[in-house]
Amino acid sequence: MKRETKYRLKFVLMIVCLQFVSAHVFSQQKPWVAPASANAIVNPLKGNKQVLADAKTIYVTNCGPCHGPSGKGNGVAAAACNPKPADHTSAKVQSESDGSLFWKIAEGRGSMPSFKQSIPEAKRWELVNFIRSLAKR
Repeated sequence: MKRETKYRLKFVLMIVCLQFVSAHVFSQQKPWVAPASANAIVNPLKGNKQVLADAKTIYVTNCGPCHGPSGKGNGVAAAACNPKPADHTSAKVQSESDGSLFWKIAEGRGSMPSFKQSIPEAKRWELVNFIRSLAKR
């Protein structure tokens, strides 16, 4: 391979890498908004307080390290998260639709993993109900 071709290839690869990194960085700084279709998803467990004890266990295990056991966004791993974990007790989070919260739990973003495969759908709805219960604390 010619020397000039090698330099061009390196240059193109560098540009592609920079575009990927910059897109990732900028996407992390934008507000996290679920798609409009998520707002239409109805919570089949809405108002079911019987699921809260089980949901708390799931929350503390999976969400607590970053969001904290009380949901304030101050868990032991929060400092390493970018963007910072949401405060689930805040008016901003509490004003989101159940479908939006469910979608975010399923999809994840940045340092928050997707729980679509690791937490069954019914348990994710329980988490939504638990997050709702945090507003009263």
